[in-house]
Amino acid sequence: MSSSTAAPLLAFLAGTGRDGRGRLAADVLDFSDERLEEVHDYIQWLFPLPTRSGAQPGAPILTQAEIDAIRADGQAQDTLKRASERMLRFYRDTGWWLTTFDHNHLRITRIIHSLRLLVGQSAARRFHSAVLDMNAAAGSPVNGRSLAYWSEAAGS
Repeated sequence: MSSSTAAPLLAFLAGTGRDGRGRLAADVLDFSDERLEEVHDYIQWLFPLPTRSGAQPGAPILTQAEIDAIRADGQAQDTLKRASERMLRFYRDTGWWLTTFDHNHLRITRIIHSLRLLVGQSAARRFHSAVLDMNAAAGSPVNGRSLAYWSEAAGS
């Protein structure tokens, strides 16, 4: 069994495997802001979790073995860093998520939680702090429930 078959999320994040639609992580990171907004099946691959996605039930579920392997893999860590930076740039450059309710609030929760699991609490808290700053600069339009989920995901 190949590593991409045995550990598809590790292979994807390490840059050697493809997601369920045949894309490399680099392909997704090159998406325009509009494409990041319109496409809904990449976030589970870039920021995996050990729970089934309600939005994309066919997406792979992160195993403890993959968590350990991703934490130890330099290429996967680099991809997660670049993915975090790309999503922060997306959120800084777009404003449509800065509203009471938006599907990006769920994505932000996923990103923060995944970063905490796969990179560490400091990475999760940096992302969390950055989106909180964007929310505050926009007059704090994001609902309290989303803010609470983000805080919980960051381990705060």
